[in-house]
Amino acid sequence: MPVEIRPETFSLVHFDATEIRAIVEQLVEVIGLPAASVTIEVDETTLLAHAQVTSTDPIVIAVESGALEDPKVVGQLNATATADVLGKLLLSAKDRLDPAFGEAPADADLTLSEVAAWETYCIGRLGRLGHHVQRQRRLYQFRNRHGFTDAADAAFDALWTADGLTWADISAISNQATA
Repeated sequence: MPVEIRPETFSLVHFDATEIRAIVEQLVEVIGLPAASVTIEVDETTLLAHAQVTSTDPIVIAVESGALEDPKVVGQLNATATADVLGKLLLSAKDRLDPAFGEAPADADLTLSEVAAWETYCIGRLGRLGHHVQRQRRLYQFRNRHGFTDAADAAFDALWTADGLTWADISAISNQATA
């Protein structure tokens, strides 16, 4: 699967396209994405940290440089953050490409609770694939969207440890947690 990093050479941040490409290639392999090309478009003009899948055919991810940056060294790439952000998005793209997953709403139409639930499901799988993930950070994010309750914690655990969920499953778990 070809992986393209844009730009190929960075001038405003100290990122190496070859390093990002290697991280993405490794993620694509362990995630088991179907054959398709992947393009990562990095906006190095901002320190913000927004990232999103803008296309699934081919897979295109737009990411602001702050999402890949080392929080302790301005302008330097953080390989762990890069794997976390891009891994989560590649898993959500894989979900969207899988007919068995079902039809998820467009990203712009997802509620904040649904986003937190789907991210929990993706990051839990990423952790089981051997990547460093921050469970407590994700639990806190989930609780902020679903409540600080035993029901929300049980829903988090169900998503965090699951494989093979459909969009309907994720949505139902999220809705039950907020009920």
